[in-house]
Amino acid sequence: MTGGGIRGTGTTAGVHPAWARELLEHLRPAGRDVRRVVDWLAGTVRASVCLRDADGTLLAGVRLPLDEVLVADITSGRIASAAWEGEGRHLRLVRVGHPSRTCVLAVSRDAPFDRHASDVVTHTAQVVELLLTAHESTAAGHRLRRATADLRLAILQLLMVEDTVAARRVAAGLWPGLLDADMACVYVVESDPGRRDRLAEECLDTTGEEALVVRCPAMDGHVIVVSPREATAGDLRSLVGRHPDTFLGGSARQSLARTATAYGQAVSALAVAHFRADKTAVYAERTHPERLVDPAALRGWTARVLRPLDALPHHVRAELLATTRLGLEFTAVNTAKVLGVSRNTVRARMERVETMLGADFDDLTARAVVHLALHTQINLLDGQSGADPGAASPRLADLLAGPAVRAWAQDLLGRLDRDARNLRRTLRTWIAAGGNAERAAQALGVHAQTVREHVRGAEPVLERQLLAAGTDLYEVVLAHLAVGDLEQPVFTGVPQASPPG
Repeated sequence: MTGGGIRGTGTTAGVHPAWARELLEHLRPAGRDVRRVVDWLAGTVRASVCLRDADGTLLAGVRLPLDEVLVADITSGRIASAAWEGEGRHLRLVRVGHPSRTCVLAVSRDAPFDRHASDVVTHTAQVVELLLTAHESTAAGHRLRRATADLRLAILQLLMVEDTVAARRVAAGLWPGLLDADMACVYVVESDPGRRDRLAEECLDTTGEEALVVRCPAMDGHVIVVSPREATAGDLRSLVGRHPDTFLGGSARQSLARTATAYGQAVSALAVAHFRADKTAVYAERTHPERLVDPAALRGWTARVLRPLDALPHHVRAELLATTRLGLEFTAVNTAKVLGVSRNTVRARMERVETMLGADFDDLTARAVVHLALHTQINLLDGQSGADPGAASPRLADLLAGPAVRAWAQDLLGRLDRDARNLRRTLRTWIAAGGNAERAAQALGVHAQTVREHVRGAEPVLERQLLAAGTDLYEVVLAHLAVGDLEQPVFTGVPQASPPG
């Protein structure tokens, strides 16, 4: 008989003994377990069985006293098998090949080895060899996939901190041309965490490995896809359509240096996708307040706000700005996971920026203003360039006092006036309280749950997420500053604005 590595048994042609059929069952995908095979052998031949390597490491079965010289002869290849008897015991040792180390299958029993027992031991050794080889190949494949996944994550983390040169250098070795384009979209695909690994593999297959596919280090159910190809959106929509409880959020097209911004947009769109029939959404480009301000004035203001950081070495400044930009969008824990650092590192970097700017990040207005400066800085390539140090630098109040910005802010917040619950007052009080529902409730004389319900009720009216910190919330804060409903924050570390000329 042949099959699965088991050679002839000496039985009548076409007749498979029961033990052979049982042994072959262990080669089925559901039964490939060396320990179970060794236990089966022990029961079949009524023996004690040991599978160990040359160093004495027990791989399966029970430990047996063996002659180490004899074991060395077998593992070195001098002999393939050996038999020994004495003290009422009968011992059979068989060499078992292994991709990385040679092993010995030792079988000890009271009765002598007849033809039946010898056949079972010989063929079991062949099956064990097959299983060890398969396991080694599977383990090597798993290690390779894990290393590749870690490399993809490292590339994403480099993009998140705007180090596109290093990201391209790392990607070029395995995925030539993947990041050659200057612009890309970021997508976030969400599923049940239990099937996230399979979803990531499907994303790789769907995109033909022409996209950067990463298991999100912060959210267990998320897969992040960065792709310069316009066709990727359609490919991912088809994938989501094939699976229930799977959702897709996509960003607007951004430069690779703005990957962190694009990621925030994709997460924002993903929240909308949960309410869409097709389970997908792309970040809606809408009027942002910074687009309503004179670019030169905005650039000058940004340069002044971030000037306390200019004395730092370039790489330190870039690291602090990138970390703070993400830290203002997400929690410290999730920011740490995305960047591959500890949350204490994230907090330390943000606290350093706080100190240098003289800002208070517990204050939502301060967070919103720094967020505006950081995104202006990256949108205009760098807040230090293009700004004349000798030119008059406008104040934030001047930027927000323009008719276009005020009209935008009044229109946005005016939507809340139609609700009889006075959502606008609750939202204003909640922002002033740093987003703390309990403190806002005390100021308003209502229950904290009422505050949360009002803030949640304002989200669909404003078409923005408020309970999760990020761009949406900061735009609403800027709108309150523009109409004068909130006091503007003071940054003690920032040089005073030049007086209007």
